[in-house]
Amino acid sequence: MDYEDLIAKAMEAREKAHAPYSHFAVGAALLARSGRIYTGCNVENASYGLSICAERVAIFKAVSEGERDFEAIAVVTEKGVTPCGACRQVLLEFGEDIQVIAADETGGYRVFALQELLPEAFNSGDLE
Repeated sequence: MDYEDLIAKAMEAREKAHAPYSHFAVGAALLARSGRIYTGCNVENASYGLSICAERVAIFKAVSEGERDFEAIAVVTEKGVTPCGACRQVLLEFGEDIQVIAADETGGYRVFALQELLPEAFNSGDLE
């Protein structure tokens, strides 16, 4: 799958975002090594701390279906921002080599290795 296809799936997911407070809609599409794609959108709540990011929705959906090995995630926002720190940490749980595609609503994008976005990360090896 090429990046443009993954971005298109993330754009579709973004349309479903529930962002009545921030008005910051986010869509994500996570590519598992199995070839399956899991999508997510951000879901806000009046009690802000109970909101969840699109990336974590996609990851949690995938994990709940038995996936544990991921190649890439496309994240679409208005201006093409990268995932927040919490989402970066959750992605790291499943591999440092995951490609992160940060796309804007026009389809422009940048690609990062997760390690670039979360250097010197805390991981499972630190618990040994």
